[in-house]
Order: sequence, then C-alpha cells, then structure tokens
Amino acid sequence: MLTQISLIAALLYAICTFIPSKRKWTALCVAAFAWALHGLALGMNIYADAALRVGFATMWSAAIWVSVLVFLVENRNFSLDGLRFLVLPQAALTVVLPLFFPGSLISLLGKTAMFPWHVGIALLAYSTLSIAAFHALVMYVQDRHLHKMRGRSVQTWLEKAIDQLPALLKMEQLLFILVSIGFILLSLTVLSGVVFSEQVLGVAFKLDHKTVLSLFSWVLFATLLIGRQWKGWRGKAVLRMTLFGFLFLLLAYVGSRFVLEVLLHRSVM
Repeated sequence: MLTQISLIAALLYAICTFIPSKRKWTALCVAAFAWALHGLALGMNIYADAALRVGFATMWSAAIWVSVLVFLVENRNFSLDGLRFLVLPQAALTVVLPLFFPGSLISLLGKTAMFPWHVGIALLAYSTLSIAAFHALVMYVQDRHLHKMRGRSVQTWLEKAIDQLPALLKMEQLLFILVSIGFILLSLTVLSGVVFSEQVLGVAFKLDHKTVLSLFSWVLFATLLIGRQWKGWRGKAVLRMTLFGFLFLLLAYVGSRFVLEVLLHRSVM
C-alpha cells in the first residue's frame, strides 16, 4: 500500500508540473491531492509498531512536503506559480525516495512520552529551515536574473518561471517569516536535546558532531534575526547567512545519516 500511494503521489506531482500556468487552480488542486497522499505515505513510513523510522530520505521528503504546503498556502495570495516548476519535481522524487532508503528504526520501548515529540519538532525545524534555505537560493537566482536580463529579449523557461515570482522585497519578508518559525522550532529541539537529553533521548548529554553543528546553526540564525531586528540587515548577506545556517544543520543530520546509511551501510539512531 505504501508503495502504491507513493507512486501515485509522485505521478500527480509530475503531472502538475506540466499543467499550463493559465490553469493555476487546476494545478493547485492536483498538487493539493498529491500533497495529501505524500503526507499519508510519509506518516506510514515514519510510524511503525512501537518505533519510529528516521533516515536522510525521510527527512528530505518531510522537508519538501512542508515546502509544498507553504507553496499551496502562499500561492493563494501571491503569484508564486514559478515555484511550482522548482518545488514539485523535487516532491515527485522525494516522495518515493524512502522506498529505496528506508532509514533505521528507533524503538520507543523504554522511551518517555516526550521522545516522539522531540523527534517531531526536530523534523519540523529541519523542514522549515530547509524551505528557508531553498527560498534564499531562489532569491539569489532571482536577483542575478534581474541584473542579467537588462537589455535581453529572449528568455529561457527558468527565467520565465522566475519572472512569475513576487518582488524581492516580498520574497525577503517571506524568508524572515520562515526563518523565525524555524528558529523557534530549532530552539526547542536544541533545548530538549541539551537540557533534557537523558529524560527525552534516554542517554546522557554528549558533545558530539550533531550537537556542535546544531549549535553553530542556532547561533547563525539567532545572529541573523537580531541583525534584522536591530540593524535592518537585508540583501545578499542575509541570503548567505541563511544558507550557511542551513548547511550546518544539513551536515548535522541529513549529511551524517547519508554517509552512515548509504555509503557505510550502517544503521543510526
């Protein structure tokens, strides 16, 4: 059943990518149905009997699932159809990726009731900040496109898609909304992992690479939000800090899991 649902969702995402822009609401309806199936497949993959299944493919799939949700919600009020051609092909890939890289099972036996919440918040934090990083990357491409297109009359399909995005100022406002939400979730994740490590995770706190990289990421996003609030930071410096903050988070979780699961064929917690 999981395989069939994942394949149907991937097919609908792919179909939605090729629906003409003038049929925006048809595309949104198809994408919404695919998103619902994607979420169902994600839940079936993560939750097992008295265990949680976590891996780099699951985390990547969850990040793109949240990004599709943001696209669907934001596209009701802003012209974000250009994002459809950037987000949905990724969704078509990641919805089936956990079938090939299922990850490892984390037993819930002996864990406190807070443990699934810790994992869920961590997954949401990573997903939201993934969207923020992707959003920052799109803004960087959009900015370069605006400078490069001066005096040109012929456009590629990507340039046409970028032209359908909101103005950079609105994109920047959306970026800080995403970073703020992600920072709150990341703070809760770090707090529960550091302060309540033994109660939540069942092991004593240890300063490993995941903790250090997560703290680096937290510091960067905190600095970014403080700079925005007190110094009015904006522009390319903001985009770089967002991408570097996400890079630390990527190395802390998905990167380490990819190396252990795919390259070294080892299961990890």
